[in-house]
Amino acid sequence: MEYLNELNAEQRVAVEKTDGPVMVLAGAGSGKTRVLTYRIAHLINKDVSPYNILSLTFTNKAAREMKNRIAKIAGESAAKSLWMGTFHSVFAKILRIESEKLGYPSNFTIYDSDDSKRLIKEIIKGLNFDDKIYKPKLVLNRISGAKNNLLTPKAYQENAIIQKEDVQSKKPYLGKIYEVYNNRLFKAGAMDFDDLLFKTNILLRDFPEVLYKYQDRFKYVMVDEYQDTNFSQYVIVKALASRHENICVVGDDAQSIYSFRGANIQNILNFQKDYPDSEVFKLEQNYRSTKNIVEAANSLINKNKEQFKKNVWTSNTSGNRIKLTQAFSDNEEGLNVAHEIYGRHSNENIPYSHFAVLYRTNAQSRAMEDGLRKLNLPYQMYGGLSFYQRKEIKDLLAYFRLVINPKDEDALKRIINFPKRGIGKTTIDKLTLYSNETDNSLWNLVENIDSAPISIAGATKNKIRQFAELIKQFQTIITKNDAFEAGTLIAKSTGILKELNNDKSAEGVARYENVQELLNSMKDFTVDEDREDKSLAAFILDIPLLTDQDQKKEDEDEDKITLMTIHASKGLEFPYVFIVGLEENLFPSQMSINSASDLEEERRLFYVALTRAETQCYISFARSRYKWGDLLSCEPSRFIAEIDPDFVDAAGLESSKQPEKDPFATSWDPNSSSPSIGSEPTPKAPPKKFVRVPPKAGNNNFTGDDTSRLKPGDKVQHGRFGNGEVVEIAGNENDKAIIDFEIHGRKQLLLKFAKLKIRS
Repeated sequence: MEYLNELNAEQRVAVEKTDGPVMVLAGAGSGKTRVLTYRIAHLINKDVSPYNILSLTFTNKAAREMKNRIAKIAGESAAKSLWMGTFHSVFAKILRIESEKLGYPSNFTIYDSDDSKRLIKEIIKGLNFDDKIYKPKLVLNRISGAKNNLLTPKAYQENAIIQKEDVQSKKPYLGKIYEVYNNRLFKAGAMDFDDLLFKTNILLRDFPEVLYKYQDRFKYVMVDEYQDTNFSQYVIVKALASRHENICVVGDDAQSIYSFRGANIQNILNFQKDYPDSEVFKLEQNYRSTKNIVEAANSLINKNKEQFKKNVWTSNTSGNRIKLTQAFSDNEEGLNVAHEIYGRHSNENIPYSHFAVLYRTNAQSRAMEDGLRKLNLPYQMYGGLSFYQRKEIKDLLAYFRLVINPKDEDALKRIINFPKRGIGKTTIDKLTLYSNETDNSLWNLVENIDSAPISIAGATKNKIRQFAELIKQFQTIITKNDAFEAGTLIAKSTGILKELNNDKSAEGVARYENVQELLNSMKDFTVDEDREDKSLAAFILDIPLLTDQDQKKEDEDEDKITLMTIHASKGLEFPYVFIVGLEENLFPSQMSINSASDLEEERRLFYVALTRAETQCYISFARSRYKWGDLLSCEPSRFIAEIDPDFVDAAGLESSKQPEKDPFATSWDPNSSSPSIGSEPTPKAPPKKFVRVPPKAGNNNFTGDDTSRLKPGDKVQHGRFGNGEVVEIAGNENDKAIIDFEIHGRKQLLLKFAKLKIRS
């Protein structure tokens, strides 16, 4: 067992304690994945069958990495036999085995969020509800919340508190939509993402023999990122582990940031109440970050009251302090980030891929992208359109889904007239209406169109008949060919490849290449020697279960700066991290500041952002930011003041204690021309940039006059820039002034903060 020598003392004792309930509190960068991995390998080496081990993760990527490590210690065969994967993938596997008990076919379709929203939109229209009130995304979120709290449509509609909330929000029929939505899913032989947990709970609740079967199989249960589990996941895990109680959960309450998805931090905080005999092990040595970053993060998170106290430490070098900067606007903030990256890349040969820019909301990416584009810096964004959400990919996948599960109405309606075959919307609407009124499957009508009592022209019936025959041919093809062979034949026979190939526009070529890439991935799937089932059905099962981190990003191997939300960054690490937008009402968000628990989650989110950095962390805020077309002044986030100043370099601020008193003004070098918005730097030449004017001491007591009547031509004096003349009054409410100073040149200042004396 030499592998145990690779663990530190705390990690080793957590690995060797294999029986009974165990909680491992793992600080950021402390090697929690290693503990989980070695714990599983250690169980196998103690002659526990891998078939009796259940390991639940939140990404397939994490499961694959763990399996690869386990294979090196315990062997390939043992690693392959483990029940390891995401909650959704593992329980989807169980549901396919036990589906008949719930009245579902084993080849049931899994709807992604787009499929679900499309179905909800159709239901809202069919019920004659206003889609401006019952917005599909909002309705889906409400249904998702109900399912994650194990509320059936009936329970939802009978809950007085929920009904009162819906009435107050002027959406009294949400429960009715939920009911129809569930019925339509069942009729289509489909489950949405939340159903994979919801139906598993029903399965374990209503069929004691099934619960006993899996309790007996999973003698050891391990859960990663336990702080991110929701109520539905909590109930499943508790049920499965209740017989043997050999349960090990690993997580960090300080990194619980997904309450908006239903995650409940109380699951980890109450673990010891659920299992009074449990043992708790703390992993407190951080292997990722410098001492300054670790101590800064500690000083921040210590402000939270609801937490397990940990003393995270590191033996790494001290490193640089966190660099705090401010900008006049969000646009300048983006330029500042771009210039810092450009300088470090040029002067120190640091690869662009070592830099990440993290923000609270996706909307902030615009200013960051603009700054990077102006300097021609390469970047990639996380959280954009997934490969599998592109129209051409969804179209081809819809053919695959329908061939595998003919009851899949969403897939059928998507491709019955794609490529165009003369089956119009009116015909599809007639078929759908009759299907819903008679509770007859849409495919059954299509397959028996000649006997369907619906008024449809003979020529159209013929086209529907041809479509049905085509699908039946494909059903024969998939039984005789692997995923790649069947997929290629379907892509060619439907005319999809031909139609895309005929479009020679840049967009058309890109769509054609995307379909080719899908077929390439199917080839990779079929040549994988570790896969026993290489059918199209097996291939299609995995796709809805992919998480954001599992999906390959375009050009991900290239040297590019990463832009992403902080939520998306969890689990990742980068040598250099920029956290932007540290402003009140943005971070923390405006919706969180009136709730103590919400504010603590925002603080945990900032903690996650800080601990993504390995070598250097930058934090910044803007003095002004546009919102709905209005330029608003901003205040620095309270979180900045919560970091121990010993770990912060605030040299870029005029006053590190009260930076809000005099915002930076943007300016340009008087010896060079003003940079235009669309200009790009010449390769290898230093880019044109906005410069910061260094602060001068001795002006703290400078007071200004009333500038409400300031006009072009007026002479003014500024405490830092000296004497100047007003060139222009600008802004939606005349709140900005462009002033030509005698020494420092032109500056654009917010009059609210400028403190100008008017000279006669």
